[in-house]
Amino acid sequence: MRLARVALLAAAFVAAAILFPISFAAPAGERIALSIAIDGAIGPASARQLKEALKAAADRNAAVLVLQLDTPGGLVTSMREMIADILASPVPVIGYVAPAGGHAASAGTYILYATHVAAMAPGTNLGAATPVEIGGLPSLPGGEKDEKGTGQPSGDPMMAKVTNDAVALIRSLAELRNRNGDWGEKAVRQAASLSASAALEQHVIDFVARDTAELLQLADGRTVDVAGKKQVLATKGLAVETLDPGWFIRLLAVITDPNVAVILMLIGFYGLVFEVTSPGAVAPGVIGATCLVLGLYALDLLPINYTGLVLMLLGVAFLIVEAFNPTVVLGLGGATAFLLGAAMLLKVEGPGFAISWAIIGPAAALTLGLALFAGSYLWAARRNPPRIGGEAMRGIPVQILDWEGGEGHVLALGERWRARADEPIAPGDDIEVTAVSDLVLTVRRRGAEEGGAGSRRTANDGAKQ
Repeated sequence: MRLARVALLAAAFVAAAILFPISFAAPAGERIALSIAIDGAIGPASARQLKEALKAAADRNAAVLVLQLDTPGGLVTSMREMIADILASPVPVIGYVAPAGGHAASAGTYILYATHVAAMAPGTNLGAATPVEIGGLPSLPGGEKDEKGTGQPSGDPMMAKVTNDAVALIRSLAELRNRNGDWGEKAVRQAASLSASAALEQHVIDFVARDTAELLQLADGRTVDVAGKKQVLATKGLAVETLDPGWFIRLLAVITDPNVAVILMLIGFYGLVFEVTSPGAVAPGVIGATCLVLGLYALDLLPINYTGLVLMLLGVAFLIVEAFNPTVVLGLGGATAFLLGAAMLLKVEGPGFAISWAIIGPAAALTLGLALFAGSYLWAARRNPPRIGGEAMRGIPVQILDWEGGEGHVLALGERWRARADEPIAPGDDIEVTAVSDLVLTVRRRGAEEGGAGSRRTANDGAKQ
């Protein structure tokens, strides 16, 4: 009876836990703080990492999400995506520039302005938020200089539009978070930067913290606007759990480097070419298809110029044709088209997201070299005498096995063949093949042509005398 009561009580407890889970939720004091670290250029991988972290924080009812930044900047598209996610987040985000020696430059400055609470570790800096050059052909040294300190080249309307748009963004974020908008504009127009202590004095950040524990202690009790609602932070003494980015985000960070994406596409194209020219090898086709898909996926995530991409693909196509039909002109044209396309590939370049000529140049040279090598090999092969088929059998010596009435059988290359001759021959004669037709060899005596030619020359000489 006692055992039955215990079992009934346990069943009731389990049923209550399933039907009324809120009754057993952890109290507010036991909530945790989640933390992620973005170390490197801001790009598609960073945006994906922040999006997943915000979702995890919302699902787990975390008190705050600590966003640790150490970045030189990055892509505007990814930066704006991250800012939009922070502004829409139901979980407060604390931006923290760390560790000592780190910085939140360019795009990192905008993201820090967007966070609900902004802090920096001693020995860090932020700023230099001037928009970079619009993508296209790289500017040459000695171009127009910014003599007025406006953060843009004189007389460049496109850069003026981009700069003014960036100023409007950082000012709107400053107004939303009650931070110094004037200095934000200075960081955009004049690439100004601040140390941690100077940023605190200029009211760009809320406080300076040596570590995450002090960060949460100083943030405790602050009132922030979270998705349009006022919320008082209760962060003192919270346990901190660091979220690992995972293998996919790490892979994304590698392949979204435009140089890596271009190399992947080159490997993909040549892998497929080798598979087509050598059917059954399998490995080149599998590797090529995988690399090509990864390269195209990476380029789809980047702000690319499709004219540049088409030029690169056209250049690769020219080089492939050059390998099978050597003309030199196609090879040089393909290399030129490839390099021009690489120069125009990105619409907007940012720190960590620029085409490196130290990588693309040798890649184009290697591609051209492979095409010329393959072309020269094919050209030499075409000039060599035939090695298979009827043409390859011309002139080879054969041995008569049996012969009667101008026909018989001979031994050629270790095989028995039917043969015929247009001149009288007999077993034991030294003969050779002159032609092959319908698996029948035409043969003659060796030296017959030279002998006939000599006889004709003698007759002609006699006639002249």
